[in-house]
Amino acid sequence: MKPIWEGALSFGLILIPVKLYKATEDRKPDFHLVRKDDLCPVKYTRVCKFTGEEIPYDKITHSYQYRKGEYIVFNDEDFQKVYKKRTENIEILEFTGLDEIDPKFYEQPYYLEPAKSASKVYALLREALRRTGKAGVAKYVLHNLEHIGILTVDGDILILNQIRFNTEIRKPENLQIPAYENMHEKEIDTAIMLIDQLAAPFRPEDFSDTYSEEIKKAIEEKAKTGKISFEAAKQPEKQGEVVDLMEKLKLSLEEAKKKKNVS
Repeated sequence: MKPIWEGALSFGLILIPVKLYKATEDRKPDFHLVRKDDLCPVKYTRVCKFTGEEIPYDKITHSYQYRKGEYIVFNDEDFQKVYKKRTENIEILEFTGLDEIDPKFYEQPYYLEPAKSASKVYALLREALRRTGKAGVAKYVLHNLEHIGILTVDGDILILNQIRFNTEIRKPENLQIPAYENMHEKEIDTAIMLIDQLAAPFRPEDFSDTYSEEIKKAIEEKAKTGKISFEAAKQPEKQGEVVDLMEKLKLSLEEAKKKKNVS
């Protein structure tokens, strides 16, 4: 693994030199665009919308339309001046309980590795977080953007979970959300029984990306035979027409009990 950032984790007056590693990887197969007739590779180019000419990367900068038809140009030096005000460290601002963080804010996890000279203080912070059950709320700059992250413990490693700012979460406006009405208590009770029947400890290893796995198998098959054999997915057996919600709930509960007994 290669670090994507090196700096320090600040904890009060303590600095912990660390390296930051992306904790996830792209799960999609790496396809390339080609022309159908002769498999000529196709690439994306940066071209001028007015003339169609290709623009060299070193001739490209950023602009922002602050009024219709009026643009401000922002170059690398302008960005550097803005971010000089920001700390180069991952700065822990406060500590909070994990149950206080809404899951929809989570975005991207990173591993933190200490420098050899910082092993003791890294372990000190890790154990303090573990025993208190708290998480650190930190700010940092990555890829010319300021981020907020949640510092947590996973085994013996510190993980920085990048989260979204509150302003990035859209309000659910103009959505047709049903109110609590026309509900029968027996239906709710049966739905709860179904939930209880399907309840199980969450084990990430029990779930896999079957679509990507099938794509990889299809690639291997087409490489060997030149074609892909298609097998239609099996449809569940019909159990007669279900006429109401309660009947659907009861049938679902029966199926869940059968599956649990088999497993």
